[in-house]
Amino acid sequence: MTLTQLRVLDAVAAEGSLQAAAARLGRTHPTLHTAIANIEREIGFTLFDRSGYRLTLTPAGAAFLARAQRVLVEVDGLLVYADHVAAGDEIELTVVIGDLTPLPPMLELLKDFFAGHPQTRLNLRFETLSAPWELLENGRADLILHHVEQGDTRFETLPLRRVKLIPVVAPGFLTFPAQAATVERMRDFTQCVIRDSAVMPADREYFMIDGARTCTVTDQIMKREVILQGLGWGHMPDYLVAEDIRKGRLHSIANSVFRGGSVDIVAARKAGNTPGPIAAALWGAMARPPSQLFAQVDTPA
Repeated sequence: MTLTQLRVLDAVAAEGSLQAAAARLGRTHPTLHTAIANIEREIGFTLFDRSGYRLTLTPAGAAFLARAQRVLVEVDGLLVYADHVAAGDEIELTVVIGDLTPLPPMLELLKDFFAGHPQTRLNLRFETLSAPWELLENGRADLILHHVEQGDTRFETLPLRRVKLIPVVAPGFLTFPAQAATVERMRDFTQCVIRDSAVMPADREYFMIDGARTCTVTDQIMKREVILQGLGWGHMPDYLVAEDIRKGRLHSIANSVFRGGSVDIVAARKAGNTPGPIAAALWGAMARPPSQLFAQVDTPA
C-alpha cells in the first residue's frame, strides 16, 4: 500500500466518483480505478458501495478512511517539517527564564511565537540568579529572559521591563515598626533567599545581611509563600507582592537603610553568534512585544 493510493482513496471518497477524483488529482480514470482495486485486494474488504450513482463508503471503508486520513495528515506535517529543516530552520530552541522575570507575559509571548513556528520545538528552562548567564555563555541556551548587568559584553540585549525589588515582611513578623528596620535589628530575623541554580554560581550576594540566619528556596513563588507565612523576610519582585501590600498581607520595610532596588529584565543572546532563522525571528518578536504584556506594576508605597 502506498501513500499515493491513500490519497486516491481520500479524493474518491470526497468527490463521490472516480471521474471527479481523477480531475482533482490530475490523473486518469483507469489509474484511480486500479489504485482502489489494489487497496481492496490488499486489505481484503470492500471500501466502496458501487450500487448507486455515487460511490459511497461502506462502514468498514469509512473506518479505514478515517485512519488513512490521520496517516496523510502526519505525512504532510512530516514533509513540511523536512522542508523547514532543509531551509535551515532550527529543530529546537532553548529559552531560559530567570527567577525575577514575570512569567505570564513572557510565556504568552513564547506561546504565540511557537504556535506560528510548530516545526521548531521549544525547550523551556527556569533557572535562578547566575544560571541563565552561565547557560547562555556556555552555548546551552539560545535566549535568556533575565537581568544582565550593564556593560556585560558577552551578551546582546533587548530591554523588556523594569522590576522593582521590595523588602517585605508579614504582619506581626517584626517586634518593632517596619519602617524602623536597621541592619542590626534585622540580623536577628531569618532572611529568605533564592538558591543559585548555576553549576558554578557567581560570587555575588543580593541584599544579604552578614551573620543572619537564612532560609533557602528555589524560586520566587516559594519565597513569597515563606514570607507570607512569617517564616522569614526578603526582597520580592513588585509584580508578585503589589497586591499583597495593598491588601495588608505583607508590609514593605523600605526605608533609608533598606532601599530595595530594581533590575531591568531583558531578552539576551550571546554576542557574536549568528542566529538561525527561527532564533532571529524570535529575537524580532522580543523587540516588538505588545505593550500591554510588559506594563509596569503600580506598587504601593
